[in-house]
Amino acid sequence: MYPILFKIGPLNVYSYGVLLVIAFIVGYYFFWAETRRKKLDRNIAGDITVIAVFCGIIGSKLLYILENLNLFLTNPFQIALSPNGFTYFGGLILAFFCSWIYIRKRKFNFLEAADAVGPSLIIAYGIGRIGCHLSGDGDYGIPTSLPWGTNYENGIVPPSRLFNGTDYALIFPNQIFPDNTPLHPTPIYEFISSFIIFLILWKFRKANWTNGKLTMLYLILSSIARFFIEFFRINPKIFLGFSEAQIISSLILTIGLLGFIYLSKTKVSIL
Repeated sequence: MYPILFKIGPLNVYSYGVLLVIAFIVGYYFFWAETRRKKLDRNIAGDITVIAVFCGIIGSKLLYILENLNLFLTNPFQIALSPNGFTYFGGLILAFFCSWIYIRKRKFNFLEAADAVGPSLIIAYGIGRIGCHLSGDGDYGIPTSLPWGTNYENGIVPPSRLFNGTDYALIFPNQIFPDNTPLHPTPIYEFISSFIIFLILWKFRKANWTNGKLTMLYLILSSIARFFIEFFRINPKIFLGFSEAQIISSLILTIGLLGFIYLSKTKVSIL
């Protein structure tokens, strides 16, 4: 793992931060290209990109805090300011809501703008996950014997801390999970799935579809990918053997399917 890519004097350049910047630039480029093709307001790409990044970070941190409220109350400043500890769906929901407010205030067609941002959003998310992988921030998965199992012992969240108190640690001496245990590189799984989803969305972006249909396809594909990747992660199961992320994924999948079916039957641009 490479939490610190290099140093410039006393300044550490962190891999996660570098990948976030790259994700921002790449996401902005594809969003800008789509707004130009759709002949939307030239400022919308920059404005929504900034809103999505800012609200995505804040929303991800807020949901993580809610999920780990006891830990947060024990040491609020450390948890709030830590470079790790983010929950994707919190960022997605807050960024979606704030972008909706902005677009409605500017009197744009929300679903048309959402279709333009969908491909850029998923590719930016995938690139950001590479940052999670390089920093070893705890988004990795459960132990594996597969040849691509990854050693995260040099990450900012060592496996011994993440697996502390779990069934995986019970079989080891003193119930301490070895940091050098090969684990599923789930951030890489998410990058690969995000790249595939991006290619699919990019292919269909010029299809003669009703506004919003591409967005629904984005919700369908991204929720399916997250649902299955969760099987390789350690997140606690809270209902019927499913994790919180899988439950949220199921709800988003339902919304996406219903929306896709509805928009397939109408030729009227809405919202």
